[in-house]
Amino acid sequence: MSDLVLHGYWRSSAAYRVRIALNAKGLDYSQVTHDLRKGAQRDPLYLDRAPHGLVPALEHDGQVLIESPAILEWIEERWPKPALLPRHPYAAAVVRAMAALIACDIHPLNNLRVLNALRNDFGASEQQVTSWITRWITSGFAALETLVSRHGGDFAFGDALTLADCCLVPQLYSAERFAVDLSAFPHLVAAGSAARSLTSVAAAHPDAQPDADQ
Repeated sequence: MSDLVLHGYWRSSAAYRVRIALNAKGLDYSQVTHDLRKGAQRDPLYLDRAPHGLVPALEHDGQVLIESPAILEWIEERWPKPALLPRHPYAAAVVRAMAALIACDIHPLNNLRVLNALRNDFGASEQQVTSWITRWITSGFAALETLVSRHGGDFAFGDALTLADCCLVPQLYSAERFAVDLSAFPHLVAAGSAARSLTSVAAAHPDAQPDADQ
């Protein structure tokens, strides 16, 4: 069994980010699934590992890491080759900003628990929920499109995969899943396509995971 154990869920964007990074580094890891639709992330045994009751969590050498941005940074520091952050401090800060724009600004507003709160606590219809999703993905992508147009090459930043792509690819998957119009974001789409062409990224796709719906 691998020393790295990823607790996640096949359709979780945050877990998807971590799978991309682990694959990009060529690391071997096993997966434990927690079906978010069934509330498995609130099981007491899992909460003992991850008290926030969210995925992903990453176990290594008896320690547990939570929150995908922290996990991604840890992976990068622990296994620096191939690099997912540029060496220049300014360039690294830009990549982190791109990743944070997704992980902190877009994704949390469209997290399953938020969408369920809209449905269950505020009586939102599925059309209203879809409009909510579209609103926040579109506004976040508009800002990210500007950044990628300034700093992107083949990928979101420059010509190599970075942490920005680790976050962008799952968010594009989510946008496509909810039929968000991406025609206004050609640089994002192009960067996402370049990243998805990599074997390591393709292997992280939700449909390729052992717990994916058949």
